[in-house]
Amino acid sequence: MKPTAIIASAIIALGLLALGLCIRSGIDFAASRDRTVDVRGLAEREVPANVVTWPIMFKEVGNSLPTVYANVSATNQRIVDFLKANGITDQEISIGAPKVQDLTTDRYNNQPLPYNYAITSVVTVSSGKVKEIHALINRQGELFAQGIAITNDYNYQITYDFTDLNSIKPEMIAEATKNAREAAKKFADDSESSLGKIKTARQGQFTIDDRDATTPYIKKVRVVTSLTYYLED
Repeated sequence: MKPTAIIASAIIALGLLALGLCIRSGIDFAASRDRTVDVRGLAEREVPANVVTWPIMFKEVGNSLPTVYANVSATNQRIVDFLKANGITDQEISIGAPKVQDLTTDRYNNQPLPYNYAITSVVTVSSGKVKEIHALINRQGELFAQGIAITNDYNYQITYDFTDLNSIKPEMIAEATKNAREAAKKFADDSESSLGKIKTARQGQFTIDDRDATTPYIKKVRVVTSLTYYLED
C-alpha cells in the first residue's frame, strides 16, 4: 500500500473517531440537560387595607311621593352632617340617586298596602382613613338614635381594599424566588447533584384576601413562583 493511501486512511480513521467522540459527548450533554427539578416558592404578607367604602343605606315609605322624597333629602343631610362632624370631608362623601318604588304597581300583591311609595337612598363614604372610618362604623348606633334606620343589603356591603400592591411586589417576588431556590437546592443535595441554572421561571398571580372573616381590614397578600432548575453531576 502506498504511503499516501496509508496517510489518507489514518486521517479518515481519526476523523471517524473524533466524530464518534463528539456524538457521544453531545448525547451525554443532552441527557444531562434533561435532568431538572420543578419547584415552587411562596411569599405571604399581612398588610392593612388602605381604602374603605362604607355604603349607608336607608328607606323611607309613605303615601305622598313629594313628602317621602323630602324625608329622604332631610335624612341624607343628617347623615352627611354626622359624617362631617366626625372628620369626613365632602370629597369622601357621595349621595346616590334615590331609587323609587311604586308599590301600587306590584301586580303580584293582592293584599292591602300600608304605603304607596318606598324610596331607597345610599350615602357612600370612600376614604383612605381606614382606622377612622372603621371606628365610625362602630358608632353608627348614633344614627339609629336619630331615628335613621340603616338597613343591610347584600348589594351594599362595607368593603376594605389594599391598592398599594406595587410597593411590595418586588420584595415578595424576590422572597418567593429565594424560597423556590432553597427547595431546589435541598432536592439537589439529597440526590447528590449540583444545582444548575434556571431553565424556566413563571411568576404566579398575586392574590389579596381578607385575613379572616372578623378582620376584613387586614389583608393577606400571596404569590407563588414556579421555577425549573437544571441538575448537574
